[in-house]
Amino acid sequence: MSKPFLHRGGLWVIAQSVLMLAVVVLAVGFHGDWTRLSLIVPGAVLFLIGGVFGIGGVLALDTNRTPFPRPRDDSHLVRRGIYAWVRHPLYTSVMAASLGWALIWQSWPALAAAVLLVPFFAAKARREERWLREKFPDYADYERAVPRFVPGKKALRLKG
Repeated sequence: MSKPFLHRGGLWVIAQSVLMLAVVVLAVGFHGDWTRLSLIVPGAVLFLIGGVFGIGGVLALDTNRTPFPRPRDDSHLVRRGIYAWVRHPLYTSVMAASLGWALIWQSWPALAAAVLLVPFFAAKARREERWLREKFPDYADYERAVPRFVPGKKALRLKG
């Protein structure tokens, strides 16, 4: 692996890809009997919420988007769009969609893999935020004003 790959947080990207692939493959390989609407409906809602957060994050980031947790040298701090509500909407997207996917397929192994994404993204976000504070002096204010993954009252105080 190249030094720039590792320097930008490439191992995080590999681990994330493995976990996401595990959710998809385990769901298809070890699915339920498709009779429990009590799992399918909330799963579909979570999957759709994941889609909304993902699309919102991609649109707001525009050319700032990168798979790596370390910001690019030419990036700027994005606080508009869904980033006014949560600091990591793309991570929220993957977590919600993965949990939803596992529930839709009624796959307990996939659900276990999806649940592992939660502490994984919490750790990845903490690492990414250290890099963001180094690059953007006003990130600490943004961090205090906007929740990490789930929108809340704090986000209403941020302007711009």
